[in-house]
Amino acid sequence: MDEEVDPDDANVNFVLAQESSELLSILSSQSPAVIMKLCQMMPGHTGWNINRPAPSAAALTEHIKAMLEYFREASAADCSNFLQSMCILCENIPMHLESRLMSLAGHANTDAIQSPPTEPVSLRNTDVCENSSVTDEKSSSPPSEQQLIKRPRIDYWEQYIFAVMRLMTMRWERLSECLVREVPLENVWVSLRTANRGRDRPDQTPGSADRGSRTPEPDGDYGSTESRVTLETFLQGCAGKVTVLTGQSGSGKTLLMSSLGQQWACGLGPIPSSFLFVLLEFRQLNLLSQPLSLSDLLFRHYLPPRGGDDEKRAIVEYLLSNPEQSCWVLDGYDEFHSKLTRQEVQKELLDPESPLPVANLISGLLNRQLLPGCTVMVTCRPRDVTDLDGIPDKVGQLLGWDCHEIKEYVHSFFGVKGHTADRALGVQAADLLLSTRHLVAMSSLPVRCNICCICLEHLLLEGRDTRMAQKQEEKGNETRKEARENEEKGVQMPGGARGKEGSFGGNHAQREDQGGRRRGSEEIMMDVANSRDLLPPTLTQVYLTGLTAFLSRDPEKRGRKDTKTVTPQQSIVDMLSQYRSELCELSQLAWKGLEDSKILFMEEDISQDVLHFSVRTGLFSKVELRREDGMLVNSYCFIHLTVQEFLAALRIMTSQDVSEAQLTKRFSLKTRWTTKSDQRTVFTDSLHLYVCGLASPRCTQALVQLARTSGGAGGLSFVQTRQALVIKMLKKLCHSNTLTGPKILELCHCVQESQDHQLAQRVLGMRPTLELRNIRLEPNDIDALAFVVNSVGDNFIGLDFGACSMELECLDVLPRCQYIHYLCFRGRKYGDKFAEKLSSILPKFTTLRKLEFCGASLTATGAACLASALQNCPAITEINVSDNNLKDAGIEHIADVFTKLPGLVSVMLGRNNSSLKAVDCLIRKMTSCLNIQHVHADGMKEMTVTFSQNSDLKGHETKSEPRISLLNQKWSQPEMHKLAESVACCPALSILDLSGGKWDVETLRILTQFLPRFNITGKIIMNDSCSSVEDLVILTALLPDCPAVIELHIRLQSPAQVSIVFSGRREKPADERSKILCLSCCGLLPADLERVWRSLGTSSDVTLLDLSSNCLGKKGLRKLLEVLPRLSDIQEIHAHNNNIGMDGVVMLADALCSHNSLTEILISHEGREQVTLKFCPDKSNDRQQMKTFRINDSSLLPSNVTTLCRRLVQCHSPLELDLSHSSLTDKAVENLLKVLPKMTSLQRLNVSHSITSTAAALMLVSCLTVSQRAMSVELRPQTESFIHFDSVKAEHASCRLTHFSLNGDSLERLLGILQQGPHLSGLDLSSNQLEDEGVKRFVDSLPELKIISCVNLSNNSLTQQGLLDVASTLSTCANVSDVEVSLRAGERCVIWFTQYEGCEKTLSVRESSLEHEHLIRLAEIVSVCPSLTKLELKNNWLQSDWIEDFVKALNSSDRGFSVSIEEYWIRSEEAVSLVCRCLDLNSNIHTIKVHYTTLHLSLMKSTELTSVSDDSADLTPSMATEKIGLMDCAVEGHQLASMTRIIQKCPLLTELDFSNNTLGLEGAEFLCSVLPSLPHLTSLSIASKEARVVEKLSEALLQATALQRLNLSGHVIDDSAAQIMTMVFPRLRSLNLSHCVWSAAGGLQLIKALGECVSLEGLCLDSLELNEESRVCLAQSLRNINSIRSLKLNKIAPAMGQSGANSVLDLLPALEGLTRMEEIELDGWRMADRGIELLTRLLPVWTQLTKISLSKNLISDQSGDKLLEALSSCGHLEELHVSGNNLGDLTAARMALVLPSLTHVTVLDISENRIGHEGSVSLSKAIMCMKNLTKIHLTSVGTSELCAVAASLAHCPLIQDVGLGWNTCGDDVAEELARVMPLCQKLTRIDLESNSVSVFGAEALVRALQLCPALQLIRLWRNNISPTEANRLHLKDRRLNFSST
Repeated sequence: MDEEVDPDDANVNFVLAQESSELLSILSSQSPAVIMKLCQMMPGHTGWNINRPAPSAAALTEHIKAMLEYFREASAADCSNFLQSMCILCENIPMHLESRLMSLAGHANTDAIQSPPTEPVSLRNTDVCENSSVTDEKSSSPPSEQQLIKRPRIDYWEQYIFAVMRLMTMRWERLSECLVREVPLENVWVSLRTANRGRDRPDQTPGSADRGSRTPEPDGDYGSTESRVTLETFLQGCAGKVTVLTGQSGSGKTLLMSSLGQQWACGLGPIPSSFLFVLLEFRQLNLLSQPLSLSDLLFRHYLPPRGGDDEKRAIVEYLLSNPEQSCWVLDGYDEFHSKLTRQEVQKELLDPESPLPVANLISGLLNRQLLPGCTVMVTCRPRDVTDLDGIPDKVGQLLGWDCHEIKEYVHSFFGVKGHTADRALGVQAADLLLSTRHLVAMSSLPVRCNICCICLEHLLLEGRDTRMAQKQEEKGNETRKEARENEEKGVQMPGGARGKEGSFGGNHAQREDQGGRRRGSEEIMMDVANSRDLLPPTLTQVYLTGLTAFLSRDPEKRGRKDTKTVTPQQSIVDMLSQYRSELCELSQLAWKGLEDSKILFMEEDISQDVLHFSVRTGLFSKVELRREDGMLVNSYCFIHLTVQEFLAALRIMTSQDVSEAQLTKRFSLKTRWTTKSDQRTVFTDSLHLYVCGLASPRCTQALVQLARTSGGAGGLSFVQTRQALVIKMLKKLCHSNTLTGPKILELCHCVQESQDHQLAQRVLGMRPTLELRNIRLEPNDIDALAFVVNSVGDNFIGLDFGACSMELECLDVLPRCQYIHYLCFRGRKYGDKFAEKLSSILPKFTTLRKLEFCGASLTATGAACLASALQNCPAITEINVSDNNLKDAGIEHIADVFTKLPGLVSVMLGRNNSSLKAVDCLIRKMTSCLNIQHVHADGMKEMTVTFSQNSDLKGHETKSEPRISLLNQKWSQPEMHKLAESVACCPALSILDLSGGKWDVETLRILTQFLPRFNITGKIIMNDSCSSVEDLVILTALLPDCPAVIELHIRLQSPAQVSIVFSGRREKPADERSKILCLSCCGLLPADLERVWRSLGTSSDVTLLDLSSNCLGKKGLRKLLEVLPRLSDIQEIHAHNNNIGMDGVVMLADALCSHNSLTEILISHEGREQVTLKFCPDKSNDRQQMKTFRINDSSLLPSNVTTLCRRLVQCHSPLELDLSHSSLTDKAVENLLKVLPKMTSLQRLNVSHSITSTAAALMLVSCLTVSQRAMSVELRPQTESFIHFDSVKAEHASCRLTHFSLNGDSLERLLGILQQGPHLSGLDLSSNQLEDEGVKRFVDSLPELKIISCVNLSNNSLTQQGLLDVASTLSTCANVSDVEVSLRAGERCVIWFTQYEGCEKTLSVRESSLEHEHLIRLAEIVSVCPSLTKLELKNNWLQSDWIEDFVKALNSSDRGFSVSIEEYWIRSEEAVSLVCRCLDLNSNIHTIKVHYTTLHLSLMKSTELTSVSDDSADLTPSMATEKIGLMDCAVEGHQLASMTRIIQKCPLLTELDFSNNTLGLEGAEFLCSVLPSLPHLTSLSIASKEARVVEKLSEALLQATALQRLNLSGHVIDDSAAQIMTMVFPRLRSLNLSHCVWSAAGGLQLIKALGECVSLEGLCLDSLELNEESRVCLAQSLRNINSIRSLKLNKIAPAMGQSGANSVLDLLPALEGLTRMEEIELDGWRMADRGIELLTRLLPVWTQLTKISLSKNLISDQSGDKLLEALSSCGHLEELHVSGNNLGDLTAARMALVLPSLTHVTVLDISENRIGHEGSVSLSKAIMCMKNLTKIHLTSVGTSELCAVAASLAHCPLIQDVGLGWNTCGDDVAEELARVMPLCQKLTRIDLESNSVSVFGAEALVRALQLCPALQLIRLWRNNISPTEANRLHLKDRRLNFSST
């Protein structure tokens, strides 16, 4: 700034002359009104007349020149008045000039002030806005008053500016003491970012004068491309605007702002020196807690003026009047505790004098609510700029250093240009750093570069000192200590403010000067290669080494270091151990500051010793801090925030004061995508990196040294525990699949710091391709990626960079990533320069397979570079350069590499501003590059070339021909000619796709002319390329003219489609060739058909003709039928949607009768829609070929039906008439019936979904009487309905009439029809709303009906009364054999018939909620029905007393009779009571048992009862009951006492069964009391898992001399009981000791006793544990029992410690003499091949064998074959169980040979084996011959192909139970079962659980169930049926079970 001029040195006239040129420029820019006012100060005739029109610009300039000339010669007073008026009236006068002029003019007028002109002049008021108008009516203060007001403001303002300049100069001098090098703004680079300015803020940019006439800001969008400018350029034009400069922590923001202030103080830089420069640091603003005004902020916190309140007031007033003359630099917003936001709505200006919180003041400045028009600069980190969204006019980000800048800094740091020793050390350090990639990547930030230099210096000097010490020790130099002290003197770092990034500790020369004499170069030279191994590999270890370097500067402890040779790591440990207490306190302070977001520390925050130590070593910087009261105090901060965070990380890892919860809270990945809602933090977010780095094992020993003092009790164990916790948290993050790209990158940094390669592998385990989007990448980021990528070895990884900003130096680091198989660069930031740099490194990626450079700014130049580099990438398979600007030349460059890269799979070239020339280039490449598989181009948007991978295998059969797809190309005739020539030169093509061309006729002709020359094996597609009938005719001629064309598909209507199919290699004999012509949707008229026929010529080899969706009508159909004789090979014709009408339908009926080859016609919607004609070769000798005429979805009038049927009467071939889904009125049905008898060839009439009325249905039922050929009638409204006819008279018919409404008249009419009709095998009248009345009318007529099998009356709304009516048919109708009734939700009512007289009858009533009177009525029906032998009542909600009354009412008459009653409550005590009451109420009960919840009664015949009464005349109170049982019904022993009386009244009792209850001692005592009174008792069963019962009962059993059958299964038999039981055994005929428990001695005793059972016929010893002695004894006993007929030895296990199957097999030879064997069960023996070999020797002896069970015996397929062969001698075999073995197709094949000869087999179980498809076919052959088979289980047999097995069941008339579960059977098996089910009338259960049946298969089963009234259950659990569909199907038929039980 210029000094104020002394008035004695110059006068106003002289100054006016001196500044005339600048004043002329200023006045020329003023308004005419201002010029007029100034001109009026001259004498009257000299000035400018106000009434004249405005002069031109040239004239106005002349007026100004004249005015200046006048006042230059005028008196000093006049000149002073002029200058004062000009300063007041004029705008945009530079500050220095205005100050000078006002000072001179004021001095000249101190004694006299001129009066104003006679006319009033409006002068500028500096306190109002600069746009104030000049008027004649409104006058302001005279010039003299303005001088008195403005002059002091300017003086004070200038003085304050001078004071700020001194402040900025002193600040910079203090900072520059430690600078390694200068900081010129023109050498600092900034990346421009888009500023999101708020639309509601007006532009307040000051005029050009305020900007110092500097270059205005460009208006470009800096965010659209990668813009890079210098900081000096970036700051130009920032005056009056809000500018934000972002940068990472350590990038030098604070240093640059201080440099900016120093340049302003020197009159340099972008900020005019006339501005007030205010530099505020947010870290100090944090300390201002009280509200303050703008003046308080300026004078109390920033710089107090020297004067008093007047001076402050004047400065503030001037500032408020001229806000545009101030610049506010707000440094470090990222450290501000508050959060600033933009005011969304423009608010009023804030009062600058009102106290406000400091955040509001700063917000007011940014939002223009304070000092609008001032210049504001804000620095912050990139993540925090989102807080300012909408505020800044310009945003820039500081770029990191490149290698050149890093090298310059290293040279400066080590003073390369200085002393020889320094130069040598600097060169060595620079070579070492620049040759170490991770250090270069780390050094892109100035602060980290400085730390790296400090580390290098420390390591180099450490090595030098170590070598010197070794030499001195060898020589015995006595002066070693002195030399070391001279070389290691400490250096105290001068303090400074925040942000001395890149300046820690000054340069090496400065430190050498402070430390003592220089070293000689020969003393410091090291081997760089050896030193590189000693460098720290991570940022954390660099900081750890740097910390050691700072500690080594402590002058108070110099000389204490041991000179022995140590590693750098050991040196760190020793140094940390030496300063353990100091570092503990420092780390605690750092951690506390981190927790409290505190950066500045006061002296009282830390002990004085540690404070002095920290300043002494340079770890602390001193900062002058102005408190809220304005007083300056000293505060301290760590030299950088990262150092504080590093020390805090040390605290975390070494102190128990920091809990694991605190660590977990602080540990989180930071994203580079920030939002306004993100929580801000003061620090750099590097803490987690240091924590991860300290978790490395290399840091463990160093941490242990600090843990011993930091409260980390346990030292090593604590540190390792803390390190393990960090690794655990990292593992969790590695497995997360929700991390964004920035967080993944941050995770890579963390893993790199940890140096854990297993963690790195986990990172890539979840994400083999790392995707990074829209973030700035630095070299250190790429270095972190390289560490992670290289950890996975040769598991290929991909890197995807999407719009990421990166300098070219990042590409130098990228080749460190080995094993990269996918590399992608996507974004407009990447252009030719980037591609050129990328090309230089691409060959280094030896495993690269896929490269994408898309959506970028690549041109042909860059493409040439890439193509050149790709030639050296032999592994490349995929290239994507789409969405660039390659044009034709660039695509040719890429195409040139096709032949040089044999492994190519695909190349994408779309959206590159190319033309058809590029397409032609790619097609021509197909001739030289034979592995091109597909050339695809869609307009110019998509262009892709794919390649085959077997081109080197010439003539390989699997290699498919290439394709060409050229879509949406606009071909002219010359271009089509060129294309056709190129295609003709191509090798064989599978497909040529030319869709979207929209050609004219001539262009099409050119193509068809070349078409015979094309080598096409597939087809040509030309969709949307042809549109006229003329085009169609041209193309149709290809069928006869071009033999290779076999199919032609044309559609002219939108979407137009054309495809020409070629035969290719599918050459067939001439008689087998077929051609297809499809001309659908072409708008063809009848006349057009003539042109088509002419185009086809006389060719007759068309097999399929499609003329659908044209305009043919009836006339066109007639022309089509006329040409049929010419189409001798035709197989199918489609004429859909041609509106042929009913007349055409009749024409087609005639054609069906007259053309022998026409076999099927399908019509819908009266011929308006579907019309299909199907043909087969003419078989003139075979007149029995079936023909079908189908007309569906049509409304058929009665006359239509008559006409159609009369035409079809002429058909002499077997005929099916399908009228389904049509509308048939009653009259139409009546007409149909009239013609039906004449249609003698009709085999089937389909009226599905066509019959709606009951009357029409009854008319169709009358077919049974009208036509003797009617076989079956199946009618149901709106569903499938058929009438089948036999070729001759049918013997039996069936009728299903369901879901109609059969009221009284309808029912009577139906009964009349049925009475006149033939015998019915079955009649189904279910769901007809008959109700009780209708059912009664029907059952009353049953004797008159001729029914053979059954009548189904289900779902007819029956009540209990109707149930009784149905039950009464047992007595009223002689041939009724069974009645089943259930009134539950799925109502069931079935009456079964028999053709044999005197058969036994049964009645089953289930879930019918019977009342007492219904039960009594049933008893009456039973009494009057002599043939009824069995009554079943299940779950009818019967009460106990009702049952008693029912039993009382029963009498046996002349036949035996059984009753079973199941109710949930028949258990426990109620069961005992019910048995007693029944026996009391009915004396003719022969057997009474309760099993679980079912009561079973058996009544004797009256003859038997009489004989009993006669024999027991002397025992009048006695009963004839012989069997009593209570099995598995929860009876306890004490409940049996009430039966004592009853049992004592049953002296004839022969059987007692109390199995599976809980008898206990009380039950045993009960048995002991009653057994003596039962002299005829032969059978006793008490199976149960109990102890002491047998012991209690044994004596009583000994006395029961008649006992022959004994079941003690499950009991514990002690030795005493065993002894007694041995005396019982000899008289037994049947014994069951399965699951019994005994001692070894007791068991041996019992087994020995078996040898004495010479009459034993049945023996069961299942699940017994045998030792060797007892096994030998059992074998001997079995040899003695020749009478055995049934032997069950399932799951016999050897005793503990003995061998398995081999020991048990010793029993098999003992069975050789058991020649009477009928049943044998040996399950679970695991006998394998050896056991089967022994067994097969026995089978021929067992000729009476009826059952054999060998499940789970490890039987192989070969052994199974032998077993079946041996079984062929067992002619009486009924049951075969071989589940759970390894049987296969060989055994199944043997079954097909053996089982047909075993005609008595009823049960076959081969589940859980390994039978394949061939085996299932063999099984099916066997099953077909098993006429007595009732049960077959094929669960999990190893194959899903069981259709043949299902089909074979049709040959098993007695089959009841079929198990096919767990076989993954599909719908085919279900559909086959549905076909078979109606043929198996006794089938009751099918198991299909855990298969693959879908809804379609289940629907087929539902339909079949309607024909199977006997079938009770189909299990479909775990099939491919959703719960919703399962519920729907279950509601259709409740016999479908989808549950697991």
